[in-house]
Amino acid sequence: MELADKAMSDLNRGIMKFDGADSPKVVTTFSVVLLGAIAALIIWALQAAYAVH
Repeated sequence: MELADKAMSDLNRGIMKFDGADSPKVVTTFSVVLLGAIAALIIWALQAAYAVH
């Protein structure tokens, strides 16, 4: 099987070398986790800096 026969996404060539790395389910899950972590850090920083309860 040649590479031209099998369509390969860009994500399968990087560090995420497994089939389905760019599936909507994986991308959505990772996005929610990442945005949640960013939001938690922002909330923590505001509480630590301004003593907001």
